[in-house]
Amino acid sequence: MIRALTGYSTRHPWKVIALWAVLGVVLSALAPTLIARVTQHRTGDFLPRSYDSAAALQIAEEHFGVNPDATTVTVLVARTDGKALDASDRRRVGAEAATLAQRRVVMPREDDMPEFLVPDRSQTPRIAPAMTAPDRSFELLSVQLTGSPSDTGVQGVYRTFRDAARTQFSEAGMRTGFTGSLAETVDTTDAHETAAKVGGALVLGFIILLNVLAFRSALAALLPLLAVAVVGGVAVGAVAGAAMITGHKLDAGTPGLINVVLLGIGIDYLLFLLFRFREQLRDRPEQPAREAAEEVSGRVGTAITSAALTIVAAFATLGLATFGQFRSLGPAIAVAVLVMLLGSLTLLPALLAAAGRKMFWPSRTLHHKPREGRAARLGTLVTRRPLLMLTASVALLAALAAGLIGIRMDYGRGDSGDRTPAAATAAEISRSLPAGVSDPTSVFITAKDGGTLTTAGFDSLSHALAQVGGVGKVARTVLNEDHRAARIDLYPTADPQSQQARDLASGPIRAAVARHAPAGTTAHVGGTAAVFADISTAVDHDLRIVFPVAAALIALILLLLLRSLLAPVVLMLSVGLGFAATLGAATLLFQHGLGKPGVDFTLPLVLFLFVVALGTDYNILIADRIREEMRRPGPARAAVARAVRHTTPAIATAGLVLAGSFATLATSPGSEQTAFALTLGIMLSALVLSLVLVPALAALLGRAIWWPVRPRPTTGGHRQHRATAPAQEPDQVTAY
Repeated sequence: MIRALTGYSTRHPWKVIALWAVLGVVLSALAPTLIARVTQHRTGDFLPRSYDSAAALQIAEEHFGVNPDATTVTVLVARTDGKALDASDRRRVGAEAATLAQRRVVMPREDDMPEFLVPDRSQTPRIAPAMTAPDRSFELLSVQLTGSPSDTGVQGVYRTFRDAARTQFSEAGMRTGFTGSLAETVDTTDAHETAAKVGGALVLGFIILLNVLAFRSALAALLPLLAVAVVGGVAVGAVAGAAMITGHKLDAGTPGLINVVLLGIGIDYLLFLLFRFREQLRDRPEQPAREAAEEVSGRVGTAITSAALTIVAAFATLGLATFGQFRSLGPAIAVAVLVMLLGSLTLLPALLAAAGRKMFWPSRTLHHKPREGRAARLGTLVTRRPLLMLTASVALLAALAAGLIGIRMDYGRGDSGDRTPAAATAAEISRSLPAGVSDPTSVFITAKDGGTLTTAGFDSLSHALAQVGGVGKVARTVLNEDHRAARIDLYPTADPQSQQARDLASGPIRAAVARHAPAGTTAHVGGTAAVFADISTAVDHDLRIVFPVAAALIALILLLLLRSLLAPVVLMLSVGLGFAATLGAATLLFQHGLGKPGVDFTLPLVLFLFVVALGTDYNILIADRIREEMRRPGPARAAVARAVRHTTPAIATAGLVLAGSFATLATSPGSEQTAFALTLGIMLSALVLSLVLVPALAALLGRAIWWPVRPRPTTGGHRQHRATAPAQEPDQVTAY
């Protein structure tokens, strides 16, 4: 199947290239619209209804008309002279708010984007009075907009509304402040806009520079980016289409993560092909380029397929998760990687066949053997001192893994640490009102028999909630229109994003509700703090399931690929140690070094899937080449040295490219931990595990690493001329 795909692609390259080009243009154009239809931003919607906070969200929607797609902005209005608001001021605030509530906010559009490709987020905001400070220093307004805070269209609507409100209240002698998740997202995005553009440009330049240094060719430097961009556009469109067909919802951050993953693995796979293609052309200068492309693509395609399937298998296990954000991320990444695999077996071989030897123009390295280089010296060092290299690499990884001692999970929403205007407004509010006033914890009550409720029946519950330590204020009980459901809002003194607020919601508040809810009613605790408390429970449950299942599937794929019992164990132990080292390093830096509450709650799972699955790619490449070289006559250590020499340029370049693509996440607010950990994890996987630890073990074990089916040395074949006595000595082998 693999050779059939690569063979057809190399024999009919222009047809394959044209087909991918058309698909890339069409699906890339439709992707923004499709993605907008299948994303949701409320984290609580990813929880199963069996969780208390998820049940509360359902009651809020069904009985109180809460829009699941709405996001709330809290607006602070105060006098510019700092004096307390009097009655006339409050009437003026109400009048200005009423005027704003009648004005439709038109979404700004970019001139270079056709209107039909960008969903229109224009809307009329819903504005209501929220609360007045006890000292009347300010009044709060609640503004409801529809759409995800991460949607650029919604962000544009918010900016337009914010500027209009600021101008209007200023003309009335008032100053304004804005806070909430949307306000914080926009402020942080604006603050990081320049850094994001510069960072993206630097990483793009870094990738091109690496390719230029590796191949001395402009075409080989630019082609990977162009090819991956085409396949990536098709992949994102395919993910959105699959989500629409199946009815699944994606987290708003999933498309961006898919782009980063595809950039990294797509360039990795193309680099694997390019390096092997160049090696083939050097060894057999008389062979036609298309024939060489077909032979190389078929041979490397097997390793690429196995590498891609390890990623697919790892992410497919997320379908077992109870937390919907994980459950939707897994299939999305799996579909995207399958599309990239298809592109790697068709488009990339077609490009090699179409370009031929011109792929490496103007470099002249095809016409002569390069001198011995660092790759050959590394192979010599690893095979002559395998025990020393193994001990050094294990010691390094173990030292980093020691950071896991005392690790804590942080279930906040990725505070960027910036002092944004939204954060300053929230701080001003908290000086006069409880910190949770703009994001309350809510208790929802319904009658079990469907009967009607009265506010008087909840006096005892309200009083009990007011006595809970950490609850700053309890609002009056609110009934819905048919009096079949009630809501009591609580304003904790702790920041709703803090661990203290989550412990309060999941502990004392839920305990008080359970004890004092009126007989014949069902009560649920909701709100941000309660949602993230339940997420912590769901994530802990999912990690215990996903980790072993993903590891078992990856081990099975390695078993089938390597046809060995011992080699898969070696590879899995190495990537497991790499995972522990990476997570430990992140804990050392962020929790112990920078004083963060802990590491992001998604980091262990993301690291496990990316570092173990993607890191296994490099292990598969080196292991496959070691087995190939061990089939040649000569000592096993010489075979390992040749494998290291030939694969080091590809693995090192691919690892640096993938690490660079993950580093771009650092420009996204709140993603610093993920960017650091993924970048370090890939570097360790490529440069330590694949090029030192695994080869050192192979050198120590020799052909026994393939037990119980050891590769037998063969003779003949087009590579036989290289199996001479000098080639068996690592220090005599030429290198890239």
